[in-house]
Amino acid sequence: MIHKVVIIGSGPAGLTAALYAARANLAPVVIRGLQPGGLIATTSEVENYPGFPDAINGFDLAEKMEKQAARFGTSFIDGIVQSVDFSERPFTLTVDNGTTVQAETVIVSTGASPRKLGVPGELELANRGVSYCAVCDGFFFREKKLVVVGGGNSALDEGLFLTRYASEVVIIHRRDQLRADPVLQARAQANPKITFVWDSVVTAIKGETGVTGVALKNVKTGEATEMAADGVFPYIGHIPNTALFKGQLELDENGYVISDGRTRTNVPGVFVAGDVEDHVYRQAITAAGTGCMAAMEASWFLDKQDHVQEALGTW
Repeated sequence: MIHKVVIIGSGPAGLTAALYAARANLAPVVIRGLQPGGLIATTSEVENYPGFPDAINGFDLAEKMEKQAARFGTSFIDGIVQSVDFSERPFTLTVDNGTTVQAETVIVSTGASPRKLGVPGELELANRGVSYCAVCDGFFFREKKLVVVGGGNSALDEGLFLTRYASEVVIIHRRDQLRADPVLQARAQANPKITFVWDSVVTAIKGETGVTGVALKNVKTGEATEMAADGVFPYIGHIPNTALFKGQLELDENGYVISDGRTRTNVPGVFVAGDVEDHVYRQAITAAGTGCMAAMEASWFLDKQDHVQEALGTW
């Protein structure tokens, strides 16, 4: 069976694409991937998604999106896509459960993963004081002391955002100079709530049921210290989940899928949505918006193909 639309990934981008494709009678298939529901499904409280004034658990939000897509005819495959062949249509996708799927169009919505510190306590305290999204979770740290790890634009942007809530924000950077844009550096250095720890790395995150502090090491002197903190926000970059598409789709120097601004990739019939292409906003609402766009583009692409076949008399 050749499916009209196959969607790789089941976060807000993928599920919104599924909803729109299903309502267009395209019977989309979603391959859920490693994290059904995407990263938002691991978020304890989502307060910035429209329509939920009292907040909603991230898993519940993803579940509602999936049920809505299923209501209109979306089907789902549990598994991880191991390989793709975009060299000719129909496209071929191989799933780790042994399934081979063929598709007239594909929507890539595999997301991006925050780059981890890789230190003890990080995994254990995820969503219990360790967060990778200040916009998502900053509200829960009112009048708390927070640690931000990093020295680029994201670290300073998010650190400045966190000062809306936190009593103190400590930015820890492994070098003695920031990499962020000068205007961000000036704003951060002028903010009375922000202090800096230079030439240092986090070697462990402390706490049992929640973050209580961090262990630090000075990279120049080797001195080990500890600092009390209520939360840790690592901002050392994101890794787009695009290893699968190397040699198949055009990627930028950081590995993000390149689109033409209308979710179309360099391969006709393959579209992209969400954080796998967006390295600026990385929000559930923006991912959902591009999911809508990708589904509409896929529908228009299929319509055009049908018209061409009809004109050539190949039906």
